[in-house]
Order: sequence, then structure tokens, then C-alpha cells
Amino acid sequence: MNTYSQTDKRTIAFLGLGVMGAPMAGHLAHAGHRVVVYNRTTEKAMAWCDAHATFDVSYAKTPAQAAIDADFIMSCLGNDDDVTQVLLGDEHVDGAFSSARPDAIFCDHTTASATLARELYVLAEAKQLHFIDAPVSGGQVGAINGQLTIMCGGSSTAFELAQPIMSAYAQAVTLMGVSGCGQLTKMVNQICIAGLLQGLSEAIAFGEKSGLDMEKALQVIGKGAAQSWQLNHRGSTMLQNKFDFGFAVDWMRKDLGLVFDEAAKIEASLPITTLIDGFYKIIQQQGGQRWDTSSLITLLHQQDDHP
Repeated sequence: MNTYSQTDKRTIAFLGLGVMGAPMAGHLAHAGHRVVVYNRTTEKAMAWCDAHATFDVSYAKTPAQAAIDADFIMSCLGNDDDVTQVLLGDEHVDGAFSSARPDAIFCDHTTASATLARELYVLAEAKQLHFIDAPVSGGQVGAINGQLTIMCGGSSTAFELAQPIMSAYAQAVTLMGVSGCGQLTKMVNQICIAGLLQGLSEAIAFGEKSGLDMEKALQVIGKGAAQSWQLNHRGSTMLQNKFDFGFAVDWMRKDLGLVFDEAAKIEASLPITTLIDGFYKIIQQQGGQRWDTSSLITLLHQQDDHP
């Protein structure tokens, strides 16, 4: 396998320019790499290149075209089906696996299933490629600020080469184990977030009904054992009933669906997560599909309005 220094300029394909992928690809360009982007909406890829015209960037019309000369191929897509189409291809698009040169390293930042990650790892090996499942946490703000947390599964050799590249948009990049372990760690992350947000919702609703100054209360408990990213970044907006931003309920339910599929395979019990997923389903039915996940508190406010 090739070796690279941290300061080497590499050719990198970035597949998927959504709210996460676009700023992540931007950090790679700012780091001095040659970046070739692909997006299913070509106009979005063209606009991204215009916004980064002072750097060595270009766009490709297919994933295969983007991957031809790439040392690393990063993808940040929506779900398992999207990853399969973009990497493996179908009747509509030539996949990136079909044109990647031997020893190219794929890093998939999509939150997808561990099963798909393992399948892609095997398929990559058969083509003399390398595949790392590398889902991220930190949301759009983390992507913009280059402060994502990336949890990876795959071979240590490929990871050691890819880690400096991913560090362009991350504060922490960790190899969790063999293929699939990155996705499993992301599932643990989402279970924790769901529980934290429900607890925070109940705490805020309780404090409000008690007559507390909740802005002050959150500042106080944020300095103690109750401190969390969710409290620090969502507590105040929850008090203001602001939810038109952040990680959408639709996305969380997609992620929790992956969790439940995996839990069924390993016979893991998730009673609280199942309950909270049901709350998110109600929010979807009420039109909050794109609200931030902290919108759980709206259900408690509704109970107060209709005792």
C-alpha cells in the first residue's frame, strides 16, 4: 500500500454535497488537496466549485468519473441505498468502485448499516481497494467548523493513511475496530442522544412548571454532572421553542431504524429508545419532520396545554 506524509497533496474525490458533505469537502480544498466533487444534482457540484474557485477543485458528472485518479474517495450520503448506488452503481449511474485505481481508500461518512459496511469492505478487498466505514457526529455546525468526531471501522493500515486526511474536518478520528465497528459506534451515539434529549426535555418542562428561571438553571447545572453537548447547545433554543435547524427528526428516525435492525440481530433490549422513537413518530405526524431532534419538548408542552 502507498504511504503518504500528512503534508502531501493528494487527489480526493468527495461524493455527496449535502449540508455535511459540502463543508467537509471545503476543508479538504482549504488543506491544499486536489478535490473532485460529485453530487447527483450537478448544479450543486458546479456551485460548490464556483464557491471554491481559488483552490484546485473540479466536478464530475458520475461517481466513477470522480474516482478515476483519486487516492482517497470520501462519501457522505443519505442511506444504504444511496451508498450502494454511488459506490457500486446501477442502471442509472456508474459507481465509484468501477473506476477506482488499486489501493485507493474509500471512507464512507454516511450513517448506514453495519451490514452494508461489512459487505463493501469485502467487495473492496476483491478489487484491491480499501473501505473504511466512518460515520460522523457533530452535525452541520461541526462540519462547518471542522470539529466533527469520526468513528471508524476497517483495517488499521488503511486507517493510518486516511486519518490525516479526515482530520481536515474533524477534531477526533478514531479506529473502533474491524469493518462495521464505526457504524455500530454511531448507533451507540444515537441511542445516547435520544435519551439525553428526552431527559433534557423533561427537566426543562419540569423546571418551567416549577416557576424556575430555566436559563439560569441550565447555566448552573451545565457546570455540574448534568453537563452535555445537548444541554449546552440545545437547552436555550428549547426554552425559546426554536426547532427550525439542526439534526432533523426524519434523520434521527432513519438512524434509529438502523439501531433497531441491529438490535434485533443481536437480541439487545432498547426499551427507552423504542419509547422515544415513538415520540419522534408523533412529531413527524404533526408536521415536524424537519424540526431539530430537541423538539421532543413540544410533546410535553402539548400535555401542559391539554391536561
